[in-house]
Amino acid sequence: MNTITKIKALAEEGKEKCITWRRYLHARPELSFHELETSSYIQQQLHALGFDNVTTIGDTGVFVTLEGKEKGRTLLLRADIDALPIQEHSSANYQSTVPGVMHACGHDAHTAMLLLATQILKTLRNEWNGTIKILFQPAEEVIPGGALKVMAGGILENPTVWRAIGQHVFPELPVGKVGVRPGKFMASSDNFFITIHGKGGHAAMPETLVDPVVIAGHVIVALQQLVSRNRSPKMPSVLSIGRVSALGSNNVIPNEVMLDGTFRTMDNEWRERALILLTKLVTDLCESMGATCTIDIAHGYPYLHNDETLATEIKKSMKEFVGPENVVDMDIWLAAEDFAHYSHRVPSAFYVVGVGNEQKKTTSGLHTPTFDIDEDVLPLGAGLMAWLALGQLKQ
Repeated sequence: MNTITKIKALAEEGKEKCITWRRYLHARPELSFHELETSSYIQQQLHALGFDNVTTIGDTGVFVTLEGKEKGRTLLLRADIDALPIQEHSSANYQSTVPGVMHACGHDAHTAMLLLATQILKTLRNEWNGTIKILFQPAEEVIPGGALKVMAGGILENPTVWRAIGQHVFPELPVGKVGVRPGKFMASSDNFFITIHGKGGHAAMPETLVDPVVIAGHVIVALQQLVSRNRSPKMPSVLSIGRVSALGSNNVIPNEVMLDGTFRTMDNEWRERALILLTKLVTDLCESMGATCTIDIAHGYPYLHNDETLATEIKKSMKEFVGPENVVDMDIWLAAEDFAHYSHRVPSAFYVVGVGNEQKKTTSGLHTPTFDIDEDVLPLGAGLMAWLALGQLKQ
């Protein structure tokens, strides 16, 4: 029996256990850096798999090291474990039991698949050399991200990590398909919070006021022009306002309006310049209309770069595991991921696995209240990650 056949058999044997892990976690989601029960559960499962070197890292993260038959290079495999502040809309018997919190980004599946991949790699440890660091990382969903905290905890040292691999579920692809993109793959992410300070009062007496609502309208439009008229059309970039808060009434102009938004791109130089332009544009525009403003910028993740050599090798291994017809060349994705932090420290690759199935109604987008996965992806994703790790450490 060849190695791929062994991995697929072990993955299929572990499918029901993997489903159990995923559903347990899905029903008990926890927000970033509050993943206490999640962390405890992962540790319990690793102990049950025979690991006695389970440790915590980055507060609520979990880390274990797996050794092959001989010394060699060190590979990092990473899954994220936190959930989102979203109220789930589902009739599944494993739906979230925590009001207002949901695994709407598939981190429960990522964790379950990495647990099963760990079990497979442990079973086959005589077929590869080196060291695998298995990381269940907290707080992917909040700036500045848990990756920085676990890196500060030494995840990339002692022994030094040679390469890092991560995966993400992707409802836009049907289950059975996987995708990867060499080079720049995901965007940087910076959040901004603007408060426009005017002078409120009676809506029927605008001549006595400084109307921050009208000024906010000008700011929103002008910010779109900041992107469209200051950066090259060849540079992917998006600026979006996701929240406008003007606590007035039909006949009351408020004193303040708050705008919350995000800026994303894939070029560090333009990223820095754009945030300077944003600050100047909003400040000057508000002052020109008699108002003032406060601007806070939360600097987030860098863009995610897939090492060209590693991504090419992974693509070849993917074709061997799922067949060439099931490997998709991914386009750039302007979502952000704190796996990007690893990609700027060590050669890294981040790929996606399809979870979409119209018959099972698992095509809702990430970060939506109706998101779910086709659980047939669990053995596939676990087996694929094990195969990719083996492919790297058998070199």
